[in-house]
Amino acid sequence: MATLVLTVTETLRYRGKIGQWSWALHRISGLGTLLFLFLHVIDTSWAVFYPDLYKEAIAVYQSPLFTIGEFGLVACVIYHALNGFRIVLFDYRPQWWHRQAYAAKVVLVATLVLLIPTWAIMFIGTMNFYQTAGLDLKLPLLISTQARFALGIVGILAAGIVVSVIYSLIPGVNASKQGKASRFDRFMWVFMRVSGVIIIPLVFGHLAMIHLIQGVFDITAHNIPVGTTLGPNISGTAPEFVALRWNTMFAGVFIWRLYDASLGALAIVHGFNGLRYVVNDYVHDRIINRGMNIALFCTALGLIIVATFAVISTVPASTFQVITQPALVH
Repeated sequence: MATLVLTVTETLRYRGKIGQWSWALHRISGLGTLLFLFLHVIDTSWAVFYPDLYKEAIAVYQSPLFTIGEFGLVACVIYHALNGFRIVLFDYRPQWWHRQAYAAKVVLVATLVLLIPTWAIMFIGTMNFYQTAGLDLKLPLLISTQARFALGIVGILAAGIVVSVIYSLIPGVNASKQGKASRFDRFMWVFMRVSGVIIIPLVFGHLAMIHLIQGVFDITAHNIPVGTTLGPNISGTAPEFVALRWNTMFAGVFIWRLYDASLGALAIVHGFNGLRYVVNDYVHDRIINRGMNIALFCTALGLIIVATFAVISTVPASTFQVITQPALVH
């Protein structure tokens, strides 16, 4: 905790040095994006497993406080993506390091250039919705739904620390481990750069489709999801919106299932490994650090499993029959 307080105070005292601010903003934007990703993967799976809960989640997303959060989310995603690309570029072109400050300023300007029209489009859709639906904070619903997530997070952390305490009773496991970076850490260093670059077009495409072309307010407005021609007579429910999108096929491939699954898996591993770096930087007690890392690993694995089952379990039975049907012998 002392290290975290020192980081915050020294960042504020740094008086505008672009490198320090860029580092701080990258972490803040990454953590903000990861928090939404955690919520989003779970509530999207509800569209398959618990449709009523998904309708409830979309109602929360359409509340004013979450609308403000959506604007912040878009800012976090755009900045983190652009600054991440800057980091990757300079990692592989160390001879350009003397241009770091200039590149960091370019990232800030580019973020603003992209944010201004993006926020303008989102603001128009937001105002149109609230002028019709009225301004309802939905505080009781918001508190009850987010309390469940908060309790879940606390429970996962507590379970991880309990497992770490039990594991610490094994002789020798708490010995200090000094030396070179492990093979796993070297692999994850490369993975963070490669996955970060791959995620950029995927997440920008997702933002364009779900936050610009069609926003969260369009999900329950009898709109056909962008990228599909299915459902000419739709009822306008949130679970149906997800189903129509995932059931769209292109050249025999469920394109949006593949798209969402790829983006989700990459983003989950990338985001939770980034959080692992933050935990390792600020949590130095070996037992608590190990417990938090266990919790992060189990949460990431759980989210990937839940997302995978949600995507696969709704594939029409006829598709499985075609896939498993023996080839005809002529």
